[in-house]
Amino acid sequence: MEFVLWIIAVILVISGIVSLFRGQMIWGAALIVLGLLVGPGGVSIFT
Repeated sequence: MEFVLWIIAVILVISGIVSLFRGQMIWGAALIVLGLLVGPGGVSIFT
């Protein structure tokens, strides 16, 4: 389960960075924060 959360977190953070480069600041920041919260090193919403 931790590996799946890690993969989801990486995808969210990469999507957030891409959104930031496209000029969508709020959406990009939200995706990065969500990725950090979901990741196994962060505050997981599943535990």
